Amino acid sequence: MQEDGLASADPAPAGSVPGASTAAADSAGPGVATPDDGWLRVHPASPFVRGWVALAAIGFFFGRDIFERTLQGRPMFEDGFAGRVPWLVAGGGAVLLVAVLSFVLTWYFTKYQVSGGYVRVNTGFLFRQQRQARLDRVQAIDIVQPLLARIFGLAELKFEVADAGESAVRLAYLKIDDAQQLRATILARAAGIDDDAENPGAPAPEAPEYPVLSVPPSRLIGSLLLSEQSLFVVVGGVASVVLSAVTDNRAFYFYLIPAALGLAASYWNLFNKGYNFTAAISPDGIRLRYGLLDTQAQTLPPGRIQALKISQPPLWRPFGWYRMQVNVAGYGLLDNAGEASSRTTLLPVGKLDDAMNMLALVLPDPGTSRPAEVFGAGLTGLDSDGGFVTTPRRARLLAPLGWRRNGFAATDTALLIRSGRWWRNLVLVPHQRTQSMALHQGPLARRFRVADLVLHTTAGPVVPRLTQAGLDEARALFDEQSARARLARQRQTTEQWLRQVAPPGADPDSQAAETWPLGNEAHQQQEGPQHG
Repeated sequence: MQEDGLASADPAPAGSVPGASTAAADSAGPGVATPDDGWLRVHPASPFVRGWVALAAIGFFFGRDIFERTLQGRPMFEDGFAGRVPWLVAGGGAVLLVAVLSFVLTWYFTKYQVSGGYVRVNTGFLFRQQRQARLDRVQAIDIVQPLLARIFGLAELKFEVADAGESAVRLAYLKIDDAQQLRATILARAAGIDDDAENPGAPAPEAPEYPVLSVPPSRLIGSLLLSEQSLFVVVGGVASVVLSAVTDNRAFYFYLIPAALGLAASYWNLFNKGYNFTAAISPDGIRLRYGLLDTQAQTLPPGRIQALKISQPPLWRPFGWYRMQVNVAGYGLLDNAGEASSRTTLLPVGKLDDAMNMLALVLPDPGTSRPAEVFGAGLTGLDSDGGFVTTPRRARLLAPLGWRRNGFAATDTALLIRSGRWWRNLVLVPHQRTQSMALHQGPLARRFRVADLVLHTTAGPVVPRLTQAGLDEARALFDEQSARARLARQRQTTEQWLRQVAPPGADPDSQAAETWPLGNEAHQQQEGPQHG
């Protein structure tokens, strides 16, 4: 979608894209070869890092028979094998040569460029493709290091824009230093920081960062053991034992085997993705790092988060733990559900102070003079605490446990929706991110004169829905939120987030630092700044 910063063009010869600039070659960092017209190539080892599965498949195909005969105690080579050796060697060599040649051609015809407000990537040997993303529409930039890439000191860059869910640009792989340098340059340009007049096109320096929080492994393990899926497995195990005792049939135990295997795989995936989770703030956005085997570093520019949800399962309540998830354009429709879950998690598990600190980074201007009271009521309050408007008493039969919790409150910058008596949820939507709204009312809701209000944002784990609001209150909120969203979008005059917070003539870097008070306070409690 060109409007959201993503465009797919017809095949074009490498180096012939309009707007190419030799200045882009300077932005890739040291040690990167520079093709003609400012186009750069990825690391020569990239196709082998990505295509190791193909090489492993070739080895398995030619070595499977030998391996099986060895396990069975038979001779390694069958009779007549010597006569087929030349043909096997020739065939295997030809297949290997074709695979290596395809890897080399893939690397040679993969080029990228940062110029003219766009990042462009040309790929393809037989079928050429160019992808480009506008820098001022970049939603987030991730640095991903699979295990094999970490061994070779390489990293993949992912540029997310507000498209249909597929990454607009993927650069795999670059040297880790070059990837970090390129990310810093693109984020600086996306934020609206102008090039140095004395040295135009020079790479931007890596922005300093200030630690905000980290998740201890013990807390992560505890949150997994006390998760909802653990509760379901325990209930299923108890039910199996009861049914086996009542019916004298031991077959019920076999149903626990796939459940246990699935639970173990889920635990490992969540632990692997959430291990060593750290959050920091820098002038170019919120930085998240996590991963045990495959590490990932996300950078979310401020203002790109479309919606946020803070949730608390009942088993977490005694420990005061919370989880935070967000909707970011480009993250919600990923093919890999596990990857989408990890990339949309702003805080896997944290204390109330951690949740409030992250909330302050997402919404630096809370839009109220008493944010602790309002947001605290959204997390733990009942009835009209913090100015929330809840489900009317006449509809308490529709939600006997949650009617005192289900409600909404609006500040000058965001709409807050809370729900759930046991599974507590607080959803926050910045006014300018409200894309559309709808009122829903079923037959029972008409009987009790209540309605649901749904706010439409980008796809993701957060679904902003106000349930069982009074009919008059829901209609009033529909009109008021429409007006608030329209005014908020009018005040947003540029897609470059740093220019939104810096007045004309101000230094964008220093102004951005002033918008993150909690990040700076957290930094003051540390030994010193960390550099990405």
